[in-house]
Amino acid sequence: MKPVYMINGFLESGKTEFIQYTLQQPYFQVKGTTLLFLCEEGEVEYDENILANSRTEIEIIENEEDFNPEHLTELEKKHRPERIIIEFNGMWNPKNIKLPFFWSLEQQITTINAATFPTYYTNMKSMVAEQVRNSEMIIFNRCDGLDEELAVYRRNIKAVNQKAEIIFEDAQGEISTIFEDDLPFDLKQDEIDLTEEGYGIWYLDALDHLDRYVGKKITYLAQVMIPKDAPGGFFVPGRQVMTCCAEDIAFLGFACKYDKVNELQNRQWVKVKAEVRKEYWEDYKQVGPVLYAISVEPAKAPKEEVLSFV
Repeated sequence: MKPVYMINGFLESGKTEFIQYTLQQPYFQVKGTTLLFLCEEGEVEYDENILANSRTEIEIIENEEDFNPEHLTELEKKHRPERIIIEFNGMWNPKNIKLPFFWSLEQQITTINAATFPTYYTNMKSMVAEQVRNSEMIIFNRCDGLDEELAVYRRNIKAVNQKAEIIFEDAQGEISTIFEDDLPFDLKQDEIDLTEEGYGIWYLDALDHLDRYVGKKITYLAQVMIPKDAPGGFFVPGRQVMTCCAEDIAFLGFACKYDKVNELQNRQWVKVKAEVRKEYWEDYKQVGPVLYAISVEPAKAPKEEVLSFV
């Protein structure tokens, strides 16, 4: 299988700079040719010396209809590379990507210009979502002077892709930022009563910073979800959340151990109070948040049953 690395993002999002940086790294100085597909050309041009030293050859694909398995195979046979990098066009729909069957997509990375992200996210939200949905890494660059906005940007991305690694960079390099001050609740408290807005923020933050919540007691309004064919003794108290647009509604919640699950019904509304612990959970396939119910009481449905991260 031919390894493929997909770099996507809108024009001037930093794709070219990221690829050039990667080509210069020692770990990329391996045998064989690299074939680089350019699906759009921005203001930054590739350095001929970098291309020569990394044995990288370029093919330009200007039209989306030419990005098809037959044409890609033809160009691959022409160069016979060891690996392939694709600088994808940010205005092409990632849903339409079809690669040759013998290519293996090893990694997908999305670059984002933090200065223009609000405009794209507001006006082209569905396109942003498609870019980041299957990316393992999201790189926000040009973050200078945007410290207060970064927590919101992070939540915007995590709402669509919970597993993505998100990196913020300014002119000095990677930023290590703690967003505790941006949370709508007090982390110093041992018991946290979540508001409607607070549930979504807590859920996303717990995925990234679980240690903040271990041992704390969390109370919130939730809907019951009892997984089919699952062992007894637990359920998932969560909420329906619109992560991008009306077509992207997902049920988000963590496993909760409770010895009276048989008294609950699917889709029932409850008020849950639970202690947060950090454990391996089979459905997660890794260590993650596991709740231990202290109380589960029937409750009325809220006016708005679907929360929104948009």
